[in-house]
Amino acid sequence: MLRFIVVLVCSLLCTAPAAAAGLFGSQEIKGSTLAAFTKWTDMLDRYQWEENRTGRKLPCRLSASFKCRDDEWRNLLTALKTLARSEKINRINGFLNQAPYITDNANYGMADYWATVYEFLRKDGDCEDYAIAKYFSLKALGFDPARMRVVVVEDLNLKTPHAVLALYLDGQTLILDNQLPAPVRAESIVHYRPIYSINETAWWLHRL
Repeated sequence: MLRFIVVLVCSLLCTAPAAAAGLFGSQEIKGSTLAAFTKWTDMLDRYQWEENRTGRKLPCRLSASFKCRDDEWRNLLTALKTLARSEKINRINGFLNQAPYITDNANYGMADYWATVYEFLRKDGDCEDYAIAKYFSLKALGFDPARMRVVVVEDLNLKTPHAVLALYLDGQTLILDNQLPAPVRAESIVHYRPIYSINETAWWLHRL
């Protein structure tokens, strides 16, 4: 997943300003132009299209693996509206982590595809799809999207790219990871090397 992105982000910030302290012990440099991140921006466009058609049922291939959980997700959002923020975070993380992992090649016939939350609820997905689904679920529950990022990392144990959601809350950075049963504080994770992070308004290059 996204092995080319290291070269891309470095080229975009070849004349970068001074870095600030960032995720996982990195120095991070902020950029505001998202145009180069087409997987992300295409996903945002599809998400907006789906949001504009909330009354329309989109196709879902119901099977043993594909649960078509749109209604269950919406009911969960409604049930969580009045609960504490910690309960919202834990319940969303647990609900979405139940989805089976499936590669983009198996799911979409391509090496890398960033799914909307609605696509994920219908077809499951891989690591960045869990992170995206958590981002938009928490946004729907009133969390500030400017305080969340999808973070692309290298898993140093597995020697492979991975993606998680970072949530900045009350002076802490929580990591929501499909490989972990519960959210954890970022400083407790030592095997991820951050590459870049992104949300709807900005992106950040991470250097160690």
